[in-house]
Amino acid sequence: MNTGHTKTWFVTGASRGFGDVWTRAALRRGERVVATARDVSALKPLADEFGDAVLPLALDVTDREAAFAAVARGAAHFGGIDVAVNNAGYGLFGMVEEVTEAQARAQLETNLFGALWVTQAVLPGMRERGRGHILQVSSIGGVAAFPTLGLYHASKWGLEAFSEALAQEVASAGIRVTIIEPGPYGTDWSGSSAVHAEPEPAYEHVREARRAAAAGRVPIDPAVTADAVLAVVDAERPPLRLFLGGYCLPIAERVYAERLATWREWRSLSESAG
Repeated sequence: MNTGHTKTWFVTGASRGFGDVWTRAALRRGERVVATARDVSALKPLADEFGDAVLPLALDVTDREAAFAAVARGAAHFGGIDVAVNNAGYGLFGMVEEVTEAQARAQLETNLFGALWVTQAVLPGMRERGRGHILQVSSIGGVAAFPTLGLYHASKWGLEAFSEALAQEVASAGIRVTIIEPGPYGTDWSGSSAVHAEPEPAYEHVREARRAAAAGRVPIDPAVTADAVLAVVDAERPPLRLFLGGYCLPIAERVYAERLATWREWRSLSESAG
């Protein structure tokens, strides 16, 4: 239960997936949301259900000026932004060799730079009020990388990097940063919103192995994440990172163990470099 003041959220990609789930969760407990999506008509169900508590705005997060304008409009309408959720994003599927320049740039423009622009836009108001919480929606793919998703991982690793630095930069201003790292949920990031590179036959065996590894895995309903996200928003000292789902931690433990083992194995060569 939220025991603090009524918060105003700014959510990108609010029309579906996590964005829709968390927007509705905030609104149902009496908070206010600036809900954004590229197609503002997709936000009509939210407006119809929650009325004046939601401000639906069209926003393409790759447009820096538009991001600043949307934040300014939302802040003016509700009197400031308390929680910013950088959720807008999609999956780019393709081997590193396969993705085109346009596909690679578009992936980074949305998943990395889109989050950066919104973050930059909300920070001055948060600093002025001495409080705020920025939720960066990453992924287990922001911690570990898998074949066929190299540029998606690049976008999420970049998001995690600047967000970790940001958390240290703004802590003294009363602003908190949490990197949300979900496992496999049924959010459509790999469905209709995804982009697929033209396949190179030489990599078909890699694709087959990935399909086999994912066979039988049932995506989790994203609705089950609502309470966890509300709890982290309400926390007095929220974590810098939060996995969603039980799928992630074993992968992270394996990945970090492998990294440490490699660094230690090659430590003598490393130290020989001075």
